[in-house]
Amino acid sequence: MTYAWYGHLKSLAAKPWYVAAVVSWGIALFEYLLQVPANRIGYTALSLGQLKILQEIITLAVFVPFAVVVMKQPIKLDFLWAALCMCGAAYFMFRGTA
Repeated sequence: MTYAWYGHLKSLAAKPWYVAAVVSWGIALFEYLLQVPANRIGYTALSLGQLKILQEIITLAVFVPFAVVVMKQPIKLDFLWAALCMCGAAYFMFRGTA
């Protein structure tokens, strides 16, 4: 989803916005075809809140390398702080479950 949302800013910058939208929608459709079954399976073992926090952690873990490697953004200390916040969120969502 990261590439669908942000990749077009670099790879399709010279194209009209509607071309970028169609390409992004195509990528997103493929990812949703994987995400929806994964959520349905995950919901049998995890709560809705746990699924959401897990999704956000995965998103951050994918976004940071994408931002640095693909989009050539500088590494920021803010990435670490965001990751620590996600660790705190995961702690609160998963505490008490075993």
